[in-house]
Amino acid sequence: MTAKGTFETADWNAQAPYDERDGVSLGHVTMTKTFHGDLTATSVVTLTVASTEVAESRSYVAMERIEGTLHGRAGSFVVQHDAVSDRGEQSLRIRVVPDSGTGELRGLRGEMEILIAPDGSHSYVFDYRI
Repeated sequence: MTAKGTFETADWNAQAPYDERDGVSLGHVTMTKTFHGDLTATSVVTLTVASTEVAESRSYVAMERIEGTLHGRAGSFVVQHDAVSDRGEQSLRIRVVPDSGTGELRGLRGEMEILIAPDGSHSYVFDYRI
Protein backbone atom coordinates (compact mmCIF):
# COMPACT_ATOMS: atom_id res chain seq x y z
CA MET A 1 0.00 0.00 0.00
CA THR A 2 1.00 3.63 -0.32
CA ALA A 3 0.39 6.37 2.23
CA LYS A 4 0.83 10.05 1.39
CA GLY A 5 0.64 13.30 3.28
CA THR A 6 2.55 16.18 4.79
CA PHE A 7 4.53 16.74 7.98
CA GLU A 8 6.05 19.52 10.02
CA THR A 9 9.17 19.48 12.16
CA ALA A 10 9.62 21.26 15.50
CA ASP A 11 11.76 21.36 18.64
CA TRP A 12 15.08 21.19 16.76
CA ASN A 13 17.65 20.68 19.54
CA ALA A 14 21.27 20.58 18.34
CA GLN A 15 23.78 19.71 21.03
CA ALA A 16 27.34 20.99 20.96
CA PRO A 17 29.53 18.81 18.71
CA TYR A 18 31.03 15.82 20.50
CA ASP A 19 33.95 15.61 18.05
CA GLU A 20 35.26 18.52 16.00
CA ARG A 21 38.60 18.47 14.17
CA ASP A 22 40.22 18.80 10.76
CA GLY A 23 37.13 20.56 9.41
CA VAL A 24 34.71 17.77 10.28
CA SER A 25 32.14 18.09 13.06
CA LEU A 26 30.13 15.24 14.61
CA GLY A 27 27.06 16.01 16.68
CA HIS A 28 23.63 14.95 17.88
CA VAL A 29 20.26 16.54 17.14
CA THR A 30 16.75 15.69 18.35
CA MET A 31 13.52 16.95 16.85
CA THR A 32 9.83 16.14 16.64
CA LYS A 33 7.52 15.65 13.67
CA THR A 34 3.77 15.79 13.19
CA PHE A 35 2.39 13.78 10.26
CA HIS A 36 -0.89 14.48 8.43
CA GLY A 37 -2.73 12.55 5.73
CA ASP A 38 -2.79 8.76 5.49
CA LEU A 39 -0.32 8.67 8.39
CA THR A 40 -1.64 10.70 11.32
CA ALA A 41 1.12 10.56 13.90
CA THR A 42 3.84 12.22 15.94
CA SER A 43 7.44 11.20 16.26
CA VAL A 44 10.74 11.88 17.96
CA VAL A 45 13.86 11.74 15.79
CA THR A 46 17.40 11.32 17.12
CA LEU A 47 20.08 12.17 14.55
CA THR A 48 23.85 11.80 14.47
CA VAL A 49 25.17 14.38 12.02
CA ALA A 50 28.55 14.77 10.27
CA SER A 51 29.26 18.22 8.79
CA THR A 52 32.27 19.21 6.69
CA GLU A 53 33.88 22.46 5.55
CA VAL A 54 32.06 22.01 2.22
CA ALA A 55 28.53 23.26 2.99
CA GLU A 56 26.92 20.86 0.49
CA SER A 57 28.76 17.79 1.86
CA ARG A 58 27.30 16.28 5.01
CA SER A 59 25.57 13.18 6.28
CA TYR A 60 23.24 11.94 8.97
CA VAL A 61 21.89 8.71 10.37
CA ALA A 62 18.82 8.70 12.58
CA MET A 63 16.28 6.60 14.43
CA GLU A 64 12.68 7.78 14.60
CA ARG A 65 9.79 6.30 16.60
CA ILE A 66 6.45 7.12 14.94
CA GLU A 67 3.20 6.74 16.95
CA GLY A 68 -0.31 7.17 15.58
CA THR A 69 -2.49 5.70 12.86
CA LEU A 70 -1.63 4.51 9.35
CA HIS A 71 -4.70 4.19 7.12
CA GLY A 72 -6.75 3.85 10.33
CA ARG A 73 -4.51 1.20 11.99
CA ALA A 74 -3.23 2.33 15.39
CA GLY A 75 0.24 1.59 16.72
CA SER A 76 3.86 2.62 16.49
CA PHE A 77 6.96 1.70 14.52
CA VAL A 78 10.59 2.75 14.16
CA VAL A 79 12.32 3.94 10.98
CA GLN A 80 16.02 4.26 10.27
CA HIS A 81 17.36 7.17 8.18
CA ASP A 82 20.57 7.10 6.10
CA ALA A 83 21.23 10.42 4.34
CA VAL A 84 24.19 11.79 2.38
CA SER A 85 24.72 15.06 0.56
CA ASP A 86 27.80 14.81 -1.69
CA ARG A 87 28.47 18.37 -2.89
CA GLY A 88 24.72 18.83 -3.22
CA GLU A 89 23.89 15.44 -4.77
CA GLN A 90 21.54 13.98 -2.19
CA SER A 91 20.46 10.49 -1.28
CA LEU A 92 18.12 9.48 1.53
CA ARG A 93 16.85 6.07 2.51
CA ILE A 94 14.26 5.66 5.27
CA ARG A 95 13.31 2.07 6.14
CA VAL A 96 11.05 0.53 8.75
CA VAL A 97 13.07 -1.39 11.33
CA PRO A 98 11.85 -5.00 10.92
CA ASP A 99 9.49 -6.17 13.67
CA SER A 100 9.37 -2.74 15.34
CA GLY A 101 5.63 -2.35 14.69
CA THR A 102 3.22 -2.43 17.63
CA GLY A 103 -0.56 -2.72 17.96
CA GLU A 104 -2.32 -2.91 14.62
CA LEU A 105 0.99 -2.10 12.88
CA ARG A 106 2.69 -5.31 14.03
CA GLY A 107 4.55 -6.85 11.07
CA LEU A 108 4.89 -3.52 9.24
CA ARG A 109 7.60 -3.33 6.55
CA GLY A 110 8.33 -0.51 4.13
CA GLU A 111 10.26 2.53 2.95
CA MET A 112 9.43 6.23 3.14
CA GLU A 113 10.40 9.00 0.76
CA ILE A 114 10.55 12.64 1.88
CA LEU A 115 9.84 15.41 -0.59
CA ILE A 116 10.67 19.08 0.00
CA ALA A 117 8.72 21.62 -2.04
CA PRO A 118 10.28 24.88 -3.30
CA ASP A 119 8.44 26.72 -0.49
CA GLY A 120 10.17 24.46 2.08
CA SER A 121 7.10 22.41 3.01
CA HIS A 122 7.61 18.68 3.56
CA SER A 123 5.59 15.72 2.33
CA TYR A 124 6.04 11.95 2.42
CA VAL A 125 5.26 8.90 0.31
CA PHE A 126 5.30 5.70 2.38
CA ASP A 127 5.22 2.37 0.53
CA TYR A 128 4.47 -0.37 3.04
CA ARG A 129 3.00 -3.79 3.71
CA ILE A 130 1.71 -5.49 6.84
